[in-house]
Amino acid sequence: MINKNIAVGVIVLLGLVGVYSTDEDGLGGKVLVFPYETNFSFVKLIPDKAMSLQAFTLCMRVATELEGERQFILFAYRTPEYDELNVWREKDGSLSFDLRGDGVSFRLPLLSTFRTSLCLTWESQTGLAAFWVDGRRSTYQVYKRGHTIRPEGTILLGQDADEHLGGLESVQSFVGEITDLHMWDYVLTRSQIQALHYGHKISRGNVFDWATIQYQLNGTVLVVDDD
Repeated sequence: MINKNIAVGVIVLLGLVGVYSTDEDGLGGKVLVFPYETNFSFVKLIPDKAMSLQAFTLCMRVATELEGERQFILFAYRTPEYDELNVWREKDGSLSFDLRGDGVSFRLPLLSTFRTSLCLTWESQTGLAAFWVDGRRSTYQVYKRGHTIRPEGTILLGQDADEHLGGLESVQSFVGEITDLHMWDYVLTRSQIQALHYGHKISRGNVFDWATIQYQLNGTVLVVDDD
């Protein structure tokens, strides 16, 4: 068995000299495992279309054993100047997201070691935003009406880049499992989100589709079979 401290030291060294895995395509039937907190482990995602968005649906299945007053990032999209779209589990257990500024928070069932089907919807025209947990919608909140998410940024899972691919902090890193991440540039209907939760086929995500998603691994993130 490889000593954990030695393995981490080697990976940190690789990270310092900027070594990434080669680009990969497709995670159908796979799970991303973030085994422990670090300031160097993340997955970079490459979208299928420009992230110039006036509406979106972002879905994933997530499990974690992180508890207590520990904030962590679920999804981070940053351009060189701003955090364009970040999704957080806050210290009090609530979920929040922010679009280039102060965010909006939702009190929802706590994420746990058992996998949660999680979706987030937002659209600019009305500002209506909601989280969906296992097919059930939260109350709507009105947030950033008239806003547009800008393209040409970097999308990360597992870490929040306070600078453009810099300023990573272990205390904000995600620890757990993520799978079935999909994103659309429009708001799905209730029936579509519920169908996705129950594993039925719906229209493929036109920004991200887990089966064909392009990604790069960095650090200790593992890709394992979804059993």
